[in-house]
Parts: sequence; C-alpha cells; structure tokens
Amino acid sequence: MEKFTALTAVAAPLPMDNLDTDQLMPKQFLRGIDKSGLGAGLFWNLRMDAEGRPRPECVLNRPGFEETRILVCGPNFGCGSSREHAVWGLLQYGIRAVIAPSFGEIFYSNCFNNGLLAARVTPEAGREILESVSETEPVELLVDLEAKKIRTKDGQKEWDFAIAPRHRQMLLLGQDMTDATLSEMDEIEAFRARHEAAFPWMAGLPGKRRRLRDAR
Repeated sequence: MEKFTALTAVAAPLPMDNLDTDQLMPKQFLRGIDKSGLGAGLFWNLRMDAEGRPRPECVLNRPGFEETRILVCGPNFGCGSSREHAVWGLLQYGIRAVIAPSFGEIFYSNCFNNGLLAARVTPEAGREILESVSETEPVELLVDLEAKKIRTKDGQKEWDFAIAPRHRQMLLLGQDMTDATLSEMDEIEAFRARHEAAFPWMAGLPGKRRRLRDAR
C-alpha cells in the first residue's frame, strides 16, 4: 500500500450525517471483487442525476474540486452494510483522507486495511473544520499523520485527530493487515515458545511450526 505521512490538498465538505455505504458505493457497482472502475461509482446518486449527468449542486462536480483528496464529513460516516468497495471507490477517486466526528465501525476498519486515513475528530472540531472549508471555493487543508494534526493551509487553525497506534503505524509504513502481522513474527514466535513450554500437550506439530516460520 502507498505510505501516508502528510497531505496538503483540496478538502470538499459533505456536511451530512449518517452517509452510509450504499450512498458511497451503490449496489449496481457491486458486481464482484474486482477493484477496478469503482471510482466512477463513488457517490453516484449524489454526483449524477437519473440520466447520468453531473449534478451541478454537488460539490465534487464544481470547478476547482477535481483534485479533491480530502473529505470533511458529518458524524457516522460510512455506516450501513459492510462493503469494502466503498473504500476502494474512495481511493480510486483519489481520496486519501476522510475527516469526521465518527465512522461506521466496519467501514472504519476497512479504511486502514486498505490505506485510507479515517481521521476522527471531536464533534466541535468537526463543525469548525466544516466551517473552514467551502462548497464553492476550493480550500486546502493539511493532514499531518505523524503529528496527528489537521491544519488550515495558512496555519492559523489547528485540530487534533484520534487514531490507534497500530493504524497510524500501518499507514506510515504502507502496511496492510498481513504486512503488520508479519512484522510482529518475532513476538508471535516468542509467545508460541512460552505457551508450548507451559502447555506442552497443546504444542503444534513441527511441520506447522516450519510453515509458520517460512511465511515470514
């Protein structure tokens, strides 16, 4: 996965509560596990009318927002059904960070498993950040993962965001869940050795242990 350290980019506001995964990636785009082509389906019903024409009132269709890389959203973003396609679509569209006071639980995990930063802020900070961006004039924000800060481009305003140490490390190193697990193989092997010494009747077969080591 692509590493994430800091990003300065246009931030588009989507000030809606409970924007669910069906709105993020409608069902007609869920035709398989192929990740290609999902960017076109992102927010389809918000971006396009019934004839498939861009809605001019949608912020993502307005001039200057073509390079949007950050979304600033309302609470409970990504709630609803579990569909990893929603995260894949965001990434293919070019979104690298989503800022919101809260996220759907499964969507939140899917973000970090695929390299998308879900920056959780307080409700007060969420309102302030929405006020600092615009639906008509592109405004850039800086998202600094190392410092866990969000700043206006001029540096006049700054907000903290919450992220678990493991998720932060995965993004900084560009690791998915498999990479993160394999990076801890020394600790896993040490635990196995202690466990088998204490409970020898539960020890795995030697062949299984060799396969575990070979997986590194």
